[in-house]
Amino acid sequence: MGASEDFGAFLTDGGYLSDGAWGRVQEVLLEAQQGMAGTIAGLGLLSEVDLSLALAKHFELPTASDDDWPITPVDIPDLNPIFLQACHILPVRDMGSELEVIVADPTDDYAVKALAFAARKPISMKVATLRKIEGVINKLYFGGDASLIDELDVDAIADDVDRLKELATDAPVIRFVDRMIDDALSRRASDIHVEPLNGKLQIRFRVDGILVEVPGPAKDMVSAVVSRLKIMSDMDIAERRLPQDGRMRVRAHGKEIDFRVSTSPTSQGEAVVLRLLDRGAVRLEFDSLGFDDQVKTPFRNALKRPDGIVLVTGPTGSGKTTTLYTGLSELNTPGRKILTVEDPVEYVLDGIGQVQVDNRIGRTFAKTLRSFLRQDPDIIMVGEIRDGETASIAIQASLTGHLVLSTLHTNSAAAAISRLLDMEVEDYLISSTIRLVMAQRLVRTLCDHCRYETEPNVDFLADLGLSASDGPFFDGHGCEACHNTGYQGRRMIAEVLQITPEIELAILAHKSGTELEQLAQKGGMRTLFDHGLEVVRGGQTSLAEVLRVTRERS
Repeated sequence: MGASEDFGAFLTDGGYLSDGAWGRVQEVLLEAQQGMAGTIAGLGLLSEVDLSLALAKHFELPTASDDDWPITPVDIPDLNPIFLQACHILPVRDMGSELEVIVADPTDDYAVKALAFAARKPISMKVATLRKIEGVINKLYFGGDASLIDELDVDAIADDVDRLKELATDAPVIRFVDRMIDDALSRRASDIHVEPLNGKLQIRFRVDGILVEVPGPAKDMVSAVVSRLKIMSDMDIAERRLPQDGRMRVRAHGKEIDFRVSTSPTSQGEAVVLRLLDRGAVRLEFDSLGFDDQVKTPFRNALKRPDGIVLVTGPTGSGKTTTLYTGLSELNTPGRKILTVEDPVEYVLDGIGQVQVDNRIGRTFAKTLRSFLRQDPDIIMVGEIRDGETASIAIQASLTGHLVLSTLHTNSAAAAISRLLDMEVEDYLISSTIRLVMAQRLVRTLCDHCRYETEPNVDFLADLGLSASDGPFFDGHGCEACHNTGYQGRRMIAEVLQITPEIELAILAHKSGTELEQLAQKGGMRTLFDHGLEVVRGGQTSLAEVLRVTRERS
């Protein structure tokens, strides 16, 4: 037990296992008299991959690569394949002076010495997982097929719901999921993408709007990790053919974090996306979001109106809902009744009636919005205007003395008018009810620790209609504080289209979005790019980042 005890100390000191878990291993080893690697894997205390890596590290042995596995058995007279199978040891190459083997358990001195005696030469070892060694031995000596062993095992497990539940509660799976969530929170990620890819799980965090890949779990944990997330989100783990939606709450970093969880069946398995809804991380204040006076003043003035429609536009993930929540938080007083219909309700606001859309039972935006009109509200928020029916009811609500806040998916403020016309909303209703349209984007802010002033190429600036005098310009080197991205955090840039008499006439004349935008700019509207350029001059972001979310997208 000497080598095993040394390895046990390595596992506990390195945080692989707790003292209690190693105690369980020792108890089983004494009672069952079986191999240590098989015991740890059988108890589910470590995945087979993590276990083999830990063994290789502790005993300073290489791990087996794909090229190391033999195509034909090594010729060793009187060698019993059952011995190889029982001891999880495989001869892979006769080097003349020594025999190269792959083992699952380097602490098993008996197996190594017995094989060295049979081969009449010393042994050099590499480490691999129990399952891989079993599969190759089965193929070489017993006529089986090792090429699909991992996939077959995974499929078999995926069809066994009870086994999935058991695996999902194993310590390595729980530890991996907890570590993944903790890492996402540490990096201030907004989403976690868990996606099957070539039999493995690809894990990516969306940090400041950009997807970043992080290490995934072992291949033998794929089904268990997905099942763990589904169990935590109160989903049906047996249903893998249809998309599912759920929510879960996790306590981490000293606070409760809500997650909106969505699964989607793909050709390679179930993909899971977790949206982090950390209400405490979002300050519902215009200044903290990046509003300056050119945005804040007209937006607040529109919110003070007793009726009409205020629209916020932009692509998914541009902060539209957060902007509307910030507006509602300012309007939320005991003297006003505020109702919202959302898909989904991302943050619960005290004192406001919030309804989540559920198309399965017919609770659509349009039906809920229609019912709101019988509830005597002062202010209504519609999560998104998706169709002509919802747009029509929102217009009617504004005409009957309600302030309506909503969002549209358009690239610019002026394009929102064209979108409503496409929904067959009458032009005179648009011109008489829309008070303000704001298009916004989120740009990454430069890291304070590695920001530096730079001088972009003159020709590059000229292509943008700029010159060095439009600076200064800044960029980020990348450092440990920002995970070598050069950016840390995000802020909003926006353009605000106010419905002036000139804009009203242009709407009635069915002017295009481009013509409306040109007319608004003549009236003093600052474009998204212009606002972004001001943020660049202030040293908060880079020119490349502003181009990424404005010019490149359009």
